[in-house]
Amino acid sequence: MENKSFLERNTIIFDMDGTLIDSIGIWNQVDCALMAAMGGPAEEEMAVGRRRDDFLAAHGTDDNPYLSYCLALARHCGCSWSGEEVFRKRYEISRNFLIHQVDYKKGAPEVIQKLKSLGKTLVIATTTKKANMDIYRSLNKNIRAKAPLDACFTAIYTREDVSSIKPSPEVHEKLMSDLGLTREDCFIFEDSLAGVEAAKAAGIPVGVMYDRYSEGDKEKLREMGDFWYDSWQDVLAVLSK
Repeated sequence: MENKSFLERNTIIFDMDGTLIDSIGIWNQVDCALMAAMGGPAEEEMAVGRRRDDFLAAHGTDDNPYLSYCLALARHCGCSWSGEEVFRKRYEISRNFLIHQVDYKKGAPEVIQKLKSLGKTLVIATTTKKANMDIYRSLNKNIRAKAPLDACFTAIYTREDVSSIKPSPEVHEKLMSDLGLTREDCFIFEDSLAGVEAAKAAGIPVGVMYDRYSEGDKEKLREMGDFWYDSWQDVLAVLSK
């Protein structure tokens, strides 16, 4: 595969959580609060996040990976709630976080606006559920004020749009089919190991955006990614040349 910069590609595909928005830590906080509500043990946030990421990577082909995760978390906490009950409680806890606290990473809105002005087609491909993306689209004032999703992105793909989430390349294969694209048209920005694996499986160049919650996979991400960015300021520097 020819290794080309995002500037040489017409379509730029973005992951959401941990890539465009600073949200992974919030989900760790949500799951810690959820565990407390179920009478579970107090655990360090990063350990909670790693367990979630490992579980979702292993259960990406489940009908609803997050429902499976909620049931597993209940059992981890010694709680008898059903997966559906845990899922509803998780949504209740997370809603306030998603509306008021989630924000773009520094520099991300400027990158989005600049790429849009250059005529690039921008697409989101995320494992985030549609209900959460709808909150970002319509209720989150931080995102709406800086780079509104519907105004900036041609298409948004969520976990409901595929049968297998990342590291499966299905979401990328689907969006290329839907939009009439080839892998030579595309470039992907990702922060996680599962996301980078999905990009590589799809045969699309991937730029890894550093996220502190992927620190444990940093060396592997550096090896697998075609490009590495410490922050969106690095991308802005490329755009300003």
